[in-house]
Amino acid sequence: MAGHCLAFPDGMETSADFLMTVRTRKTAKERKAEIVDAAIKLAGEIGPDRVTTQRLAKEIGISQPGIFRHFPTKGDIWEAVAQHVGGLMKTKISPNDAEDANPVDLLRKLVTGHLNFIQTTPAIPAILFSRELHAENEKMRSFFAELIVSRHHIFSTQIAAAIERGTFDEALDPDDAAYLVLALIQGLAMRWSLNVRSFDLVAEGKRLLDLQLDGFQPKCG
Repeated sequence: MAGHCLAFPDGMETSADFLMTVRTRKTAKERKAEIVDAAIKLAGEIGPDRVTTQRLAKEIGISQPGIFRHFPTKGDIWEAVAQHVGGLMKTKISPNDAEDANPVDLLRKLVTGHLNFIQTTPAIPAILFSRELHAENEKMRSFFAELIVSRHHIFSTQIAAAIERGTFDEALDPDDAAYLVLALIQGLAMRWSLNVRSFDLVAEGKRLLDLQLDGFQPKCG
């Protein structure tokens, strides 16, 4: 009607913003998940340090204030990313086989699961070695540090079981060996990322893990 101004909801400056929101109205939970997924996608494409709320908003198709309605700060987004990644790791890469299963087979399965997860989620190496993680977000850094401690414990448990069975050398320290396995995963993930993901991460990981586990076996004489 002439003489009247159309007032848009907070965070919407144009009719296009309003119509887009009406068409894509989602619950807060769905929108948060969408933002987290977009952050992980962009982190893999352009690197975590170049992911801005403006770029996120454009990727999703909402206004920038719409991002801040769900995550007050950029740090909150990365904390949610860490929680999401950690949850996926716990559900997809867990020692849920029978207790009497061969511990070496379980260890191989766990390592392969980690490498497959990284290969299908290429943003992981970029996030783990980002400035956001190491220098700007203490909560995120602490979360990943605790996640690594948890992974180390799982690896150490399987290695200790293999030592008890006589599969690995009795002089082998389970904790030290578990750190070597973690280092293999982390170092290989970084090499894969720096080489623009040009080789099969899982296949290369299996090959190197075989060499590493051979070194864990009992020494002759």
